Amino acid sequence: MIRKNPSGDLPVIDESAYIDKTAIICGKVVIHANVFVGPYAVIRADEVDAQGDMDPVVIGANSNIQDGVVIHSKSGAAVTIGTNTSIAHRSIVHGPCSVGDRVFIGFNSVLFNCRVGDGCVVRHNAVVDGCDLPPEFYVPSTTRIGPSTDLDSIRRVTPQASEFSEDVIRANVDLVRGYKRLQNEF
Repeated sequence: MIRKNPSGDLPVIDESAYIDKTAIICGKVVIHANVFVGPYAVIRADEVDAQGDMDPVVIGANSNIQDGVVIHSKSGAAVTIGTNTSIAHRSIVHGPCSVGDRVFIGFNSVLFNCRVGDGCVVRHNAVVDGCDLPPEFYVPSTTRIGPSTDLDSIRRVTPQASEFSEDVIRANVDLVRGYKRLQNEF
């Protein structure tokens, strides 16, 4: 469902993107080319700051927002998802937040008030809250990263983890094409 927010903003969605019919895209949201938005995902840009303004939620080209993902923002702060990035099933990305290019965010992970650098991998059930992850960092499953985390203890992304992330992107870009073809059948 595509809908306005209370400020009257409507999403801007590239015609090549695939948005599942059960997903909700609300307000000041920009979705670029070849993006996949899966079933029951919610991308909502509707809160304003003290001056009545809001920044958009932007999803970069060739990225995928998988089933049940929630993307929202506090007080009109920006949320940016880079290009060729995967936000896996049931994750929460809550702004202010910036996720770089070629990033993989695993199942049930939570990002809040953070920056995740290009090429990072955040595995399943991890939390990144209130800190900036430099490019190419690998966050193991169930790890919590916060302002007091010693980032020197976080390892770098391996070639295998990068290849996994690239495979997920390829699979989801293929899904966009397949689902776009099917839209004309129903």
